[in-house]
Amino acid sequence: MPTADARLPRLLRTVGRHSSGILLAAQLLVVLAYPALEGSVVGRSVAGVFQLLVLLAAVVAVRRTPALTWVSLLLGVPAVVLTVAEAIRPETDGVVLASAVFHAPFYFFVSYALIRYLFHDDKVTPDELFATGAAFTVVAWGFAYLYAAAQVLWPGAFVSYTSPTGAAPLDWFELLFLSFTTMTSVGLSDVYPVLGHARSLVMVEQVAGVFYVALVVARLVGLSARRRD
Repeated sequence: MPTADARLPRLLRTVGRHSSGILLAAQLLVVLAYPALEGSVVGRSVAGVFQLLVLLAAVVAVRRTPALTWVSLLLGVPAVVLTVAEAIRPETDGVVLASAVFHAPFYFFVSYALIRYLFHDDKVTPDELFATGAAFTVVAWGFAYLYAAAQVLWPGAFVSYTSPTGAAPLDWFELLFLSFTTMTSVGLSDVYPVLGHARSLVMVEQVAGVFYVALVVARLVGLSARRRD
């Protein structure tokens, strides 16, 4: 029977082989759990822990690509600290803005690293299929933090049915919902930008969503079809 010391390297190798799947599962778990956790300080703290798991999974995914590890640490470590701070003080503009300053580039860097991982050869592995979904959701996450920064810098940049005048800042989960509906181009969001800077960010995300499907997804479909032939 393998000892604990022998099982640990095997576990690490398993995690390494499926890091993209772990990242995708962690993000979807946060999406499903967040509505039940955001109503209290304890809930926000638990949501912060979930986001820590997402960040840790992202770092694992980045380390498996040619992307530089020090960049992920430079952005990821402050993002981890600010995740906890934002869970405790979500109403403080300075904390929200600082969190967005580190989270947005960190998520975009992770998406860049995942896309490089997808393009590094002409083979399609199960982990690369998970990486396709993970990179897509990571980009949406990054834009949600950009939106959070935008409504701190330009109050009233976004409105929704909960804040039709834009007098109160929207919850981060509402901004994440807007980001996913924009990225997927389904147009189902009841959250929408009303100021010019916010609309500019939304337009950039729309372009990113179209290019992602056109370049990344189409390439994987083509490689899969070629392998069957």
